[in-house]
Amino acid sequence: MALFDLPFDELREHRSASVAPEDFDAFWSKTLQEAREHDLDARFEPVDTGLSTVDVYDVTFAGFGGHPVKGWLRLPAGATGPLPLIVEFIGYGGGRGLAHENLLWASTGRAHFVMDTRGQGSAWGGGGGTADPVGGAPAFPGFMTRGIDAPENYYYRRVYTDAVRAIEAARSHPLTDAARTVALGASQGGGITIAVGGLVPDLVAVAPDVPFLCDFPRAVTLTDRHPYREIALFLKTHRGRSADVQRTLSYFDGVHFAARGRAPALFSAALEDQTCPPSTVFSAFNAWAHEDKEIEVYDFNDHEGGGPYHEAAKLRWLRTYA
Repeated sequence: MALFDLPFDELREHRSASVAPEDFDAFWSKTLQEAREHDLDARFEPVDTGLSTVDVYDVTFAGFGGHPVKGWLRLPAGATGPLPLIVEFIGYGGGRGLAHENLLWASTGRAHFVMDTRGQGSAWGGGGGTADPVGGAPAFPGFMTRGIDAPENYYYRRVYTDAVRAIEAARSHPLTDAARTVALGASQGGGITIAVGGLVPDLVAVAPDVPFLCDFPRAVTLTDRHPYREIALFLKTHRGRSADVQRTLSYFDGVHFAARGRAPALFSAALEDQTCPPSTVFSAFNAWAHEDKEIEVYDFNDHEGGGPYHEAAKLRWLRTYA
């Protein structure tokens, strides 16, 4: 797929037409307050992986509604800490994987926490193990329209809340340094990273790669690739529901969390990305409130973005912060 979105000079200045609801902050304050009424109950069980350089813990903590959410905590073997903390969120359809996977960040001498995404973990990778016990109104298969009838019911209300609680759980371990916490992830994980960047006030850095869940009004009408396509197919059947759907999505748009971002940020975008079109990524990047922000752009890449090249860029960039 050749370049299909705005010219690069226009991307640099592009702003979303999405408007934040007047009660956006109140909605999220109430949501997180309700979640914190449940004991975090973070439990870390050591796992015998056969690895000699990394210690792995099977984590369970209470997320939205007190529901149990799984994760992995990986530490350099024999670490005494406290260690800089990387909290990672996963792409759409994936799960936390297996205990011996994803060793990069622990190999840098940092603590690495990976959150399982509720209800997902069955489309690729090593799988997941966190159920989503909340039902919902009729939805298109996938996750994008689950509970889309109202912001209070929407699937990503639960996921974003889980993500904030994941940071709290990871910080509760005695070998992690809460004052040096970084959030990162790619695609859906990048969108979740932007959300926590707007909801958690004291992160030292965030790194959302080719982020999903940004600039919904543009994304839904610009690309016909899934997962955004799920929303269009829902509206194809439920005629006349567009305004209601856009209202719900406005509470979960990365653009509005970005406007509340209070940490240095490294974004990435790919100019041939049809899954998360570059203009939607730039919408969030240009809205990011902290003045210390950068974006790496990969000219001829689709949704794989910078891949290992961008991992190297993040490794260099994070030396300044954690």
